[in-house]
Amino acid sequence: MHTIARTLASASAPLSRRQRLGLLALLLAGSALLLAGCASTRPPPGVTAVTPFDVQRYAGRWYELARLDHAFERGMTNVSAGYTVQADGSVRVVNRGYAPATGQWREAVGKARFTGAPTTGSLKVSFFGPFYGGYHVAALDPNYRWALVLGPDTSYCWILARDKQLPAAQREAIVARAQALGVDTSSLIWVPHERQDPAH
Repeated sequence: MHTIARTLASASAPLSRRQRLGLLALLLAGSALLLAGCASTRPPPGVTAVTPFDVQRYAGRWYELARLDHAFERGMTNVSAGYTVQADGSVRVVNRGYAPATGQWREAVGKARFTGAPTTGSLKVSFFGPFYGGYHVAALDPNYRWALVLGPDTSYCWILARDKQLPAAQREAIVARAQALGVDTSSLIWVPHERQDPAH
């Protein structure tokens, strides 16, 4: 109780030069984080998101055919993503995959919003409250059968398709497009889809 009283009393007292400098440093650090968060929702340099883009056609289930490695998907197989357009124009995102290490299916639910016009395939996605990451459709089949998606930089890359497999020639053409955008395609992980997801 006395500690709280002392803290409140010191809060109303004038700040020393050292305290003011410390507060300024905190404010600057916070501003830098906010700016970094904004930057992370932009396409990587040299990447232009697909336009025109029709979110209604993009909605539905996609299978993750390939990805670059990241901790949040490490080791997972049979990964799929479901997109549902909401009344407010946002998109509900449901990512599912099988974790062989635990023998369980894992699911993450998030929300995506367009960063600009809804006719451009550039969105920001959040699975953790106010923190958003970029989701940029860098290439898209005219019939919306496959998509090449990049994150805030080229270390985030996904190849998605409506089917669990693509013809080899089509797959190689998509990989070539990713490579031309600066993606390290030699590090792509090709995702097996051998299990039936009980949720579908």
